[in-house]
Amino acid sequence: QVQLVETGGGLVQAGGSLRLSCVVSGVTFTHYGMGWFRQAPGKEREFVSAVTWSGDSTNYADSVKDRFTISRNNAKNTVYLQMNSLKPADTAVYFCAAGYLGMGTPQTIAYDYWGQGTQVTVSS
Repeated sequence: QVQLVETGGGLVQAGGSLRLSCVVSGVTFTHYGMGWFRQAPGKEREFVSAVTWSGDSTNYADSVKDRFTISRNNAKNTVYLQMNSLKPADTAVYFCAAGYLGMGTPQTIAYDYWGQGTQVTVSS
């Protein structure tokens, strides 16, 4: 059974930081590219960031570039999203996703497994 479990969400003031974690089980983690997506109320799910299965390349949405950093620890089957300089516009439920041999694509269709999400709320 494949599981992706996100943690680290919460309430933070604008300008603050949070680090999200996503622990993956039930698959060979090193075979999967990992992505972070988010969905705000009334909006479609949108791409935030991704890292390739090999870990040698990352991809970011323009809206988070230079503020967010994705990384992976293959020994812990975990992908992280460090979020700095948070803005109220970053408020959303954040989901991690795993795509077999993923190359960091922003398309949701490229991902095979999804977590349940973790809420991030940024107050002004």
